[in-house]
Amino acid sequence: MSLAFAETPAACPASRPSFSAADAAADAAVDARRGRVPARLRLRHAGERELAIAWELAGPADAPVVIAAGGISAHRHVVSSETFPEAGWWEGQNGAGLDLRRVRVLAIDWLGADGALDAVIDSADQADALAAVLDALGIARVAAFLGSSYGAMVGLQFAARHPRRVGRLLAISGAHRAHPFASAWRALQRQAVALGQLQCDEAQGLALARQLAMLSYRTPEEFAERFDDAPAVAHGRVRVAAEDYLEHCAAAWVARTSPVAFLRLSESIDLHRVDPAAVAVPTTVVAIEEDRLVPQDDLAALAAALPQGALRVLRSKVGHDAFLVETAAIAALVKETLDGAALDVCGGAA
Repeated sequence: MSLAFAETPAACPASRPSFSAADAAADAAVDARRGRVPARLRLRHAGERELAIAWELAGPADAPVVIAAGGISAHRHVVSSETFPEAGWWEGQNGAGLDLRRVRVLAIDWLGADGALDAVIDSADQADALAAVLDALGIARVAAFLGSSYGAMVGLQFAARHPRRVGRLLAISGAHRAHPFASAWRALQRQAVALGQLQCDEAQGLALARQLAMLSYRTPEEFAERFDDAPAVAHGRVRVAAEDYLEHCAAAWVARTSPVAFLRLSESIDLHRVDPAAVAVPTTVVAIEEDRLVPQDDLAALAAALPQGALRVLRSKVGHDAFLVETAAIAALVKETLDGAALDVCGGAA
């Protein structure tokens, strides 16, 4: 059976399907598999390269396919399944917004994420990598692209470069270009890594970069609530309440990320540019009012410039990381997107 999303109204049942309905058949078989696709891609800034793209596809073999893509730390394992029971990077959406009995979820490891590709990488290259995986799996078109943070940037590129291959786009906290203030923030993070390399301590440089990044992902309001204890003097130095949290985040990041991967993917965010007018698919842009990294004004401008754009604004004290933390609010947007894709296929509302 073809994995492509059905495109003809004749294929629809009398009652229009809801990809996120709670009454999905409990006995639907959930298949999950992984692989690598060898591909020759012409990278936007680095020329032609022979690459291997790691992917995972989870869900019933006859279900519509959706792409899920997150930040630069995200990977091909989105949510857990019987085959791959470990928690995925978007595990909160497992059964909330994403029902693996109703949809098939496809994701990749970002180009450069393993540190083997030490070259300039563009968000457009990631979009083309996803298209190459679709070709290899025999998937002509996906129902929706669910992108958050860097994944939203890639989703915009995918919709612009491969418009016939996607039905709808959900772009959460990712705009048509990087904000200059956020780019300056990331430039300092890359300098921290470079300083660590000069001191022959790459791990410490990468740890400092991650701690700086965490400050951009979260908000002053959250830190005021969580880390308002008075500073302590220990071993002749002052230590503030947030340091344990920041060091824990950094240690986890350093354990699984190479400096090359971080540098190249960080650069990729800042290189990102897409013309909103080129994104012709129906697109829901989601802004977080407290997000310091991707300001609401940028996302409002994006939504206004899209041919078929709509803006949703959420409030969250965690800021940019809301797509990982605000499970119910994000699930509602995922369901709205998937149900809209179902109506697209079946010829619109009854």
